Amino acid sequence: MPTTTVAATHDLLRGIARDHDTDALVLTALPDIRWACSFTGSNGLLIARPDRLIFLSDGRYTEQAGREVQNAEVHTPGYNLWEYVEEEGLLDDVDSVLVQADKVTVKTLHGWRERFPEITWEEGSGLLTEHRGSKSEAEVERLRAAQEITDTVFAELCDWIEPGMTEREVGAEIVYRHLRHGADTMSFDPIVASGPNGALPHARPSDCVLREGELVVIDMGCFLNGYASDMTRTIALGEPSEEARRVYNIVLEAQESALQSARSGITGTDIDDVARNIIKEAGYDEYFGHGLGHGVGLEIHEWPRLSYHVTHDLPDGAAVTVEPGIYLPEKFGVRIEDIIILHPDGHENLTQSPKTLQVIT
Repeated sequence: MPTTTVAATHDLLRGIARDHDTDALVLTALPDIRWACSFTGSNGLLIARPDRLIFLSDGRYTEQAGREVQNAEVHTPGYNLWEYVEEEGLLDDVDSVLVQADKVTVKTLHGWRERFPEITWEEGSGLLTEHRGSKSEAEVERLRAAQEITDTVFAELCDWIEPGMTEREVGAEIVYRHLRHGADTMSFDPIVASGPNGALPHARPSDCVLREGELVVIDMGCFLNGYASDMTRTIALGEPSEEARRVYNIVLEAQESALQSARSGITGTDIDDVARNIIKEAGYDEYFGHGLGHGVGLEIHEWPRLSYHVTHDLPDGAAVTVEPGIYLPEKFGVRIEDIIILHPDGHENLTQSPKTLQVIT
């Protein structure tokens, strides 16, 4: 949702095409199409010609596209979209087209070249990455609303979770409560990882029974109006061990220090280094094996990233997670994650759930 007028959206997409020395741009990635024209369905194309901005979907979406699509003329033929493009001459007088090569298969691109042999098909990647990376105020509000649901679910979880439940039961309850509170769907399958399973950063809920004295890593999020929430908290079921408390406090210090340093205009490596150095100085660097965070928006993982591999500057308005962790094999894991919005002088934290270790008794 970058703009509110046909002209502004058209100018943006035409500008991308011109930057690649092409006449037109075709968007096929649904998150990018939704960002540009608000369509939420499962099938669509957006064609930015020099003179027109054209949205296409199939007949199932005639009414929906008419209600949702902004900034483009709408076509909903009842058959193959590219056949319609050819028959209606929607690419007539276009010599070159820029396509999202990182979003289509080789077979699909080959089919376009066969159907339109007179057109030069140029391949580009990450065409809207930086535009989508800097969130508008409207996008931030949608992220905030999604995160409010997840915060509410976590507060409720602390009241009902108990030893004897299985990870799978907790995961199912998390999904139910998100939907009950208005979420459209989950942004990913919840992670509920108790005891030794917490040492697996992407553990799936199992039939493992939660036990007294264990740490439980809970990572969850939802989609609301297209935008995602994402939050991790680690709780204790009863009094944790001294080692568990020590590791938790190291992760908490790493996260809070990284948050203090977080702002736009620096690199993802800069922020990652702050958290990673604290964990390294505590002697646990080999147990923090993933990047510090990732972008969040219309997709649960998107640009930009906070990582020791990243050197690009972080844009104003970027929505990113900050989620350091320590994972001790056959013992337990700890991860703490918030979503923040970066600004030149700091950040706004969208996550309101407490980060002091919650001991459930």
